[in-house]
Amino acid sequence: MKFFCKFITIIFTVCVVQCRETVRNPNSVKVNDKIIYDCVDIYKQPSLSHPLLQNHKIQLKPSFSISKPKDKSKSKIQSNKIIECSDGTVPILKHTNVSVTNAQHWAKKHFSPFTIDSHGTHIAGVRALPYQGPYHGVTALMSVHDLNISVDQASYTNIYVGSGVRDKVNFLQTGWMVNPALFGDSRTWSYGFWKGVNGTGCYNTICPGFIQVSRTDPLSIPIPYPRKGDRAIYISILQDKKTGNWWAIHVNYHAPDLNIGYWPKEVFDLIGTNADMVGVLGVVQASPSGKSPPMGNGHLPTKHEKESARIENVEIIDSQFKAIGSRKYKLEKLLDSNKCYGLRAREDLPLHDLFTYGGPGGDSCGI
Repeated sequence: MKFFCKFITIIFTVCVVQCRETVRNPNSVKVNDKIIYDCVDIYKQPSLSHPLLQNHKIQLKPSFSISKPKDKSKSKIQSNKIIECSDGTVPILKHTNVSVTNAQHWAKKHFSPFTIDSHGTHIAGVRALPYQGPYHGVTALMSVHDLNISVDQASYTNIYVGSGVRDKVNFLQTGWMVNPALFGDSRTWSYGFWKGVNGTGCYNTICPGFIQVSRTDPLSIPIPYPRKGDRAIYISILQDKKTGNWWAIHVNYHAPDLNIGYWPKEVFDLIGTNADMVGVLGVVQASPSGKSPPMGNGHLPTKHEKESARIENVEIIDSQFKAIGSRKYKLEKLLDSNKCYGLRAREDLPLHDLFTYGGPGGDSCGI
């Protein structure tokens, strides 16, 4: 009997270990066979090899704290930690030659908020225009959804800041994305994208640029499902008043905000001191055949907000580095294909408090 009980205990232990999706060792975190994060010395992370960051001093935390808006959302955002590097190290997603090549391909297609028309791209969202600026950041709560799209399509929702002068643009954004070719699977990932000096830039930490600071939450990772409540992320891009760096932050209502990391001001030549435009966008990139993928939750928005993809609590950081709230600003609606996608605001709420967006896509969405 003792032998039998010991045998059952051993089998149970092995099953528990093997059934856990995340496997850890001191130097890396294995989410699955394809997703591995190396725990890298924060002062030796790859982004510091950027030519413009040779003398950069890492900023471990922002010098500011932004007051949070009153909790008007019914969404309960929960964080499921699946990565935890040791003190002094940060998680950097391991890349292959194929993933780097795919990232370079999609970076060329990535929609610029300063481009009115972009072949195969469709958008739905809002923006604050330059004449109301300058700006130092934007914050928004967005619902997160799974989408069924092909390997030659992409669908994403983001907040962004940027500036443009003639043919030159600087911008950066963060949000969620479904892009099987870029990430190697069909899951929904958090992501960041930036374009800086000389038009260079890329996704996440695939090329040098973004400085990872959090040891538990990388800029890009499959977004987990909460234990209960809606799947959503509450994110900010905020410029540090003292350093000029642009921080990516996850906002928590009832706990300290989570500082993911930042894009150093040195890698930009137009937004080192401020940005001329901020906004929130849903974006899709069609396949070469012309078929457009779904956006948001894949359905046109209706009057029943819980059935639609949602953007809530849009806050804009003004010229005084204060989160005044976008009610101070006139937000321009953006929708370029009402055949396939929609944008809807409630009559009883300001646009910045809540709008819904998205759609199924299809073959007749236009160029």
